[in-house]
Amino acid sequence: MSADFNPPSLSLRVDASPKSIWKTCVDQLAQELPDQQFNTWIKPLTATLSEDLAQLTIWVGNRFKLDWIRAQYLQRISTLLTQINGQPLKLELALTSKENPIRSSANSYFMASTSISEHVSPSEEVAPDVFRTRLNSALTFDTLVEGTANRMARAAAMHVASTPRQLYNPLFIYGGVGLGKTHLVHAVGNYLLKDRPDAKVLYIHAEQFVSDVVKAYQRKTFDEFKHRYHSLDLLLIDDVQFFANKDRTQEEFFNAFEALLAKKSHLVMTSDTYPKGLTDIHERLVSRFDSGLTVAIEPPELEMRVAILISKARAENTEIPEEVAFFVAKNVRSNVRELEGALHKILAYSRFNQKELSIQLARDALRDLLSIQNRQISVENIQKTVADYYKIKVTDMYSKKRPASIARPRQIAMYLAKELTQKSLPEIGELFGGRDHTTVLHAVRKIGGERQQMTNLNQQLHVLEQTLKG
Repeated sequence: MSADFNPPSLSLRVDASPKSIWKTCVDQLAQELPDQQFNTWIKPLTATLSEDLAQLTIWVGNRFKLDWIRAQYLQRISTLLTQINGQPLKLELALTSKENPIRSSANSYFMASTSISEHVSPSEEVAPDVFRTRLNSALTFDTLVEGTANRMARAAAMHVASTPRQLYNPLFIYGGVGLGKTHLVHAVGNYLLKDRPDAKVLYIHAEQFVSDVVKAYQRKTFDEFKHRYHSLDLLLIDDVQFFANKDRTQEEFFNAFEALLAKKSHLVMTSDTYPKGLTDIHERLVSRFDSGLTVAIEPPELEMRVAILISKARAENTEIPEEVAFFVAKNVRSNVRELEGALHKILAYSRFNQKELSIQLARDALRDLLSIQNRQISVENIQKTVADYYKIKVTDMYSKKRPASIARPRQIAMYLAKELTQKSLPEIGELFGGRDHTTVLHAVRKIGGERQQMTNLNQQLHVLEQTLKG
């Protein structure tokens, strides 16, 4: 929920009862929030009311969700509960845990399936922040799994966090969806605040900046808008490609950019493409984006995907067998977000069926995903897509011709075949005109290595991957 979101005061006073207080609060949030936000963060929450009706405890499934609820929604929940109850209600967030199920209670709105494992100070939660950073405290450098795919971006982000106002200003991080760009920018902010608690740090999505510009127009509050953004020590902004075709927003961001650089404040931005690949963005803004350091985050390699799965499972208090992690990592290749989604499906399937984690269980849990992959991405489809993209004949993929205009696309197709299908090297070689598996291995290593170094190649591969995945 936006820090600027301030719905009108509502007359919600109802008879104080466990069900009515929390249900009325939830119903009101359902009206205020977009469906996706409500269904993801609010709907799964459960709550219990103390015997004296003075304290309401909201139960949250894990630490990540607890931190997010605290940062984004708790202040609004507190305000609503006070309106509903007619007087301030002591509010507490608590993590749930599998070990101690809550006993049935007349004061339970929903029967929470798990009990308290950690409490959060109510006074800490309800007290309004002097300056809201919108940072998620769970997203730190420590909780980010490092690998070849993100090593350079992580190193640059760490440098900015530890020595702000010096090099790499602005820092521009780009890559496909779900690769960890947002995690990195939150990590920068959290790291800086740990060293400098008084620093003015703000994380926002580009759409929020657009919304703030619109509000400033409507309310004629541009002085407040400029003071807010121009006084920051660190601005972290996600997905700047959303500024496309929004002239006034681009103008205001350019002004904020210049003001922050003038006072030696730092900017960290993310995008789905490199600065010069942005469309419908003013050239002077693109040149500012490109004036510091630009780094890419790539799709994670196999070993990194395995490490991410093991780390995410442990965060859910579960140990995933290594062979299961390898099975999932081999089948879910595109990004960290999809990897985490696959893990949640497997864990939920395991708990629901009361079965131990195994490769067969993972295969059953991901049946639909594996079916879609097998149906949509084939070596033949890759060959046709790559041939069309580089304007060569599909038959050139199988031929013995070796000019660069043909050999290069052929190597790219081999690389994609290894990355996006379950075919072995010999099987891929056979489909490329009976070539030896060592030829395929050479192509995979060559294109994979060059992808890390060549921005244009990485962008081409990204386009091809998105096309093949539909």
